[in-house]
Amino acid sequence: MAIVTLKGNTLNTIGDLPEIGNKAPNFELTKGDLSAATLEDYKGKKLVLNIFPSVDTGTCAQSVRQFNKVVAELPNTKVLCVSKDLPFAQGRFCGAEGIENVEMLSDFKDGNFGKTYGVEFKDGPLKSLLSRSVVVLNEEGVILYNEQVAETVDEPNYKAALQALIDA
Repeated sequence: MAIVTLKGNTLNTIGDLPEIGNKAPNFELTKGDLSAATLEDYKGKKLVLNIFPSVDTGTCAQSVRQFNKVVAELPNTKVLCVSKDLPFAQGRFCGAEGIENVEMLSDFKDGNFGKTYGVEFKDGPLKSLLSRSVVVLNEEGVILYNEQVAETVDEPNYKAALQALIDA
């Protein structure tokens, strides 16, 4: 279980992020067209899993904008933005913001991603939402970098995630 804070108040997740060096667990998430997306669908690509509570908050929206900018320039790399927001809300946000270089995926159907990756909040005002985290995978799905952001209102370390991609 990871312990993070929300404006200084302690929150707990149901587990810990998968460890660096391990193969990332498979997942099934929902795309904007309501079709399924699995980790296998991205085999052969470097991935950034940008995980957050809701795109309707300032920090979450900023992380989508930032990854949209920096990863657009990297070859063979996809950013998957994962939250429990409905795919309709995710699509509306991307349309309004002109976001085109990331893929929004939702864990709203069964919450298995949050449980498998250990990022679901188990208590507090964000209970059942996803904790702000970043997981970087190489083309074989091996975890190169992970970050569980200690203070939920803070942005992730974009520079460290980007460096993990460059070093891969």
